[in-house]
Amino acid sequence: MRYRDKVLTIDLLRAAVREARAAGKRIVFTNGCFDLLHVGHVRLLAAAREAGDVLVAAVNSDASVRRLKGEGRPLVSQADRAEVLAALEAVDLVTIFDQDTPAELIAVLEPDVLVKGGDWTPEQVVGREIVEARGGRLLIIPTVEGFSTTALAERIRHHA
Repeated sequence: MRYRDKVLTIDLLRAAVREARAAGKRIVFTNGCFDLLHVGHVRLLAAAREAGDVLVAAVNSDASVRRLKGEGRPLVSQADRAEVLAALEAVDLVTIFDQDTPAELIAVLEPDVLVKGGDWTPEQVVGREIVEARGGRLLIIPTVEGFSTTALAERIRHHA
């Protein structure tokens, strides 16, 4: 599969996940803005992929990132962020969502494993209850010290 073919609409993603599950595959889900992809993101995605058979990465839309992070963000467009994620070997499927949280998407996809970074506590993770109610689990991956998109963006602004 060409990496660009991994970027799917939510309807196509739902069908792909249903097909994978019917084949006995474990579905892993993670989400985020993924603005200025860095080593922390790459390590999280690699660890997430190891937790199952199919890794779905959901990317916040440009409008959603602006609502969550403020004006001036995202630094990279939603289409470009999705394409970069799709090019990573660890990521099997990518979609873009416009809501501020992935709750609706998680409810539709019903992943077996929900993955977030170590800057989240279990109580803060949106969709945890949905996944756990089906017998799935939450996996929190430790963050990589010193790496955050906000910090990288600030460094770039100060050096520009």
